[in-house]
Amino acid sequence: MKLTRFEDIEAWQIARKLCQAVHQIISKGEFAKQYALKDQIDRASGSIMDNIAEGFDGGSNSEFARFLGYSQRSCSEVKSQLYRALDRGLLTPTEFQQHIDLAAECHRRIGGLLKYLKSTASTRKSSCAMPYSS
Repeated sequence: MKLTRFEDIEAWQIARKLCQAVHQIISKGEFAKQYALKDQIDRASGSIMDNIAEGFDGGSNSEFARFLGYSQRSCSEVKSQLYRALDRGLLTPTEFQQHIDLAAECHRRIGGLLKYLKSTASTRKSSCAMPYSS
């Protein structure tokens, strides 16, 4: 299946779920009062999906791969911030595990897409049929 919209990329869909899940936890309780951490994790989680979208419109596989790398790094940043939140008592162990698992799945899916892009010889993203599942 050829992808024509970034919204069809599973990694982007999972990144969107992660962004929504992060918003849920930062909007309640003590987390909502931790302005610096709240802002940082919110921006990092949004950056994951934004970089996938931006890279998709980059015009080449190498440009797309570069932005996917940024997305993976933002995933790692979200994971680190989740540990900070856990250590500060802002998340229960169950909440932490749910979110860290979602971030790890997102990171893995982006990695799968990156691996695929690096294995293609095509220079134009639009000229290759990218798999629906990463």
